[in-house]
Parts: sequence; C-alpha cells; structure tokens
Amino acid sequence: MVDWTAKFAGRTAYMRRSSIREILKLTRHPEIISFAGGLPAPELFPLERIQSAMRVVLEQRSAEALQYSTTEGCNDLRDWIAARMSRGGLQVTRDNILIVSGAQQAIDLVGRVLLDDGDSLVLENPTYLGMLVAWRPYNLRFSVIPTDADGLLVDRLEAVLRQHPKLMYLVPNFQNPQGVTLSHERRVQLVKLLAEYGGVVVEDNPYGELRYSGAAIPSLVELDAQQRGSRTLDGHVIYAGTFSKILAPGLRIGWIAAPTVVIDKLVQAKQSADLQSSTLSQLLVYEACKDGFIDGHIERLRATYRDRRDLMLAALAQHFPDEVRWSKPEGGLFLMVTLPEHLDAAELLKEALNYKVAFVPGTDFFIEGGANTFRLNFSNAQPAMIEAGIERLGALLKAVLVRQPA
Repeated sequence: MVDWTAKFAGRTAYMRRSSIREILKLTRHPEIISFAGGLPAPELFPLERIQSAMRVVLEQRSAEALQYSTTEGCNDLRDWIAARMSRGGLQVTRDNILIVSGAQQAIDLVGRVLLDDGDSLVLENPTYLGMLVAWRPYNLRFSVIPTDADGLLVDRLEAVLRQHPKLMYLVPNFQNPQGVTLSHERRVQLVKLLAEYGGVVVEDNPYGELRYSGAAIPSLVELDAQQRGSRTLDGHVIYAGTFSKILAPGLRIGWIAAPTVVIDKLVQAKQSADLQSSTLSQLLVYEACKDGFIDGHIERLRATYRDRRDLMLAALAQHFPDEVRWSKPEGGLFLMVTLPEHLDAAELLKEALNYKVAFVPGTDFFIEGGANTFRLNFSNAQPAMIEAGIERLGALLKAVLVRQPA
C-alpha cells in the first residue's frame, strides 16, 4: 500500500474543500429550501437563444468550434468584451483580454503569476471564499481591512499600503458574501492610494451588471484610468469578469482584462493549466451575446432578482427577531445576516436543516470573526420558497433566542 498522504506537497495542507459545495450536498433533498448556493435562477437561462446560437455555430463554424484554438481566446469574443468594456471611457483592445474558464480560473491564474509563498495580501473582511480556497496554499500573510455598509473602510488602508503588500483583492460590487457595494467616494480614495504607493488590486466583478436600485458606480479600472489621465489599462487594476451570472454558469467562460505585459504572463500560466478554454463555449457565448441580446436579457434578470431581493428583505423584516440584523444589497445575489454575538451560525445550521431550510455560515468568509453571521442567496429560490424559508428561519431564531438569550 502507498502512503499517499506522505507524498502530498506541503502546500496541500492549506487546501480544503469548499464549505459551500459541501453544504449543497446536504440540500439536495427536495423538501429542503436552500438559500446556500450562489446559483442563478435556471428558469431564466435563455434556452432559445442558446439553442439558436448553437445551431449557427455548428452549421457555420463547426470546424473552428470543435478544434483547438489560441490560449488567449477567440478573437470575436475578445473584441466583443473589449468593446463592451470600452463603453465606460476606457480604450480596451483584444490584447488586454484573456478568456478563461470562469472567473474562478482568473483568480487561480493571477495567484500563480503574482503570488509567492509568504507574500502579503490585502483583503476586505469578510471576503470571497473561492479566492481563499485558491490562494491559501501560498501560505500568505493576510492584511485584513474591515467593511461596513459602504464596503471596505478605505481610510484604514494607507497604513497597510505603506508596508508594500504584493496584492490586494476586492469584490467592489454587491460583494459576496455581504452584498455591500464600495461607495464612489471610497473608490476614488482607493485608486489615489494605489497610485501613491504603487499598489495593485484585483477587481473581481461577477455581479456588476446585476444592479436593482441606486446609481451605477464606475469600476475601479475606469477610475484608475481617470486618475492616471489615461484611457488605457496600463495601471494598477487587474479586472476579472464572467458570463456565469448573466448568461449561464455551465458554459464556464470568463475573462481577465489587464495590461498586456500581465496578459502575456497569464497566457503562459494558462497554457500549462489547460491550454485554452473551450472553443465551442466561447463561440456559443459570442453568438448568444452579440447584436444587443445580452442587454435585454440582463434587464429580465434584474427585474426578477429585484423582486426576489425585495421579497426576502420584506420577509426578514416580518419574521426575524429584533436582535438580528442583515445587509440590504442594491444588487447581486446575496445578503448577510448578523446574529447576536453569542450565537454560532454553524451550530444554527444543524438545527435549520431540521426545519428544512439551509444557508451558509459566515465563518469561512472571514479571516477574523464572523461566527455569528450567515449568507443568504435570493436569486435561486422561487418567491413562495423565499417566504416559506425565511418564515422557518425566523421561527428557529426566535426559539433559539428564548433558549439562549443574550
């Protein structure tokens, strides 16, 4: 017998299964109402458009679609993304775009290219679990900045940037897990600090198109260009985008927009990882999104998700006890609930499953604290499920607080 555990690389000690995906295994029973996954609504997938796009690709471009392609990605899709990103006043070209297999691969590749073991990484607290899963094996030193309803507390960032950390990671729009958005004022302050101290930030923006209320805010990559008096991407921001939330996650297509010198190194990393993302999926995404279809589809998503967000917020106000607080997102897929400090959300989940409802405990999103928080997803559940699930959770919380008062 081989002792495989003795053969594993040392970095695997920092690897772990995603707690969210493990929880999802527990929620497959049809009687359980799950707010655990970060899933789009499957009934909103544009099936007819995708079927039509598939016919066009296979009838007109089959030889190309089923063949190997370049690591950088298909030119039609890269040009489309570059043109779309240029609508914000930027001047983006295909040379700034690398197609990847979802934004999660973007995070993984950026880590391979920029992070050495023991580097310092600046994070908002809490932060995206998928990034932590990807980057923890580098045994990083975390510089943690707290957040509030307006996102990262940027006024606490300067002291950290003076130490010249290698990298910063942010989800500025409708952040996962909290649903909060970094304010315009703080974004401007952030890009000024990055310019002053030579810092670099990864702007992970999977939810930016899904705004339901409030005014749109320019991206960090746009504000960085304005700060430099330029329209190019040759600045302090690496941008990650995805089609998973606005088209369909099963296609596994996302992109990185960055300075060309960074794209070149990321291409080298991707060649060793998977050679290229699926040519068929890339051409399918391009054919489905072009001609303005995606803009109309996003409006349909916004209308449905806005209704579900509003319904969940109303149900929380009706059923949750006064001792419990929650975020009020302007977009995205999530909100975060904060319990009284003496309660543990992981323990609460065990009881919640008996009530036939599930959520994600917040601990794994936090570098520090978070045991009394949990994340709720409102995009995937039907309205009746939202009402019933929140009512069940409210009944559980009231019972627990009677049993375990503060």
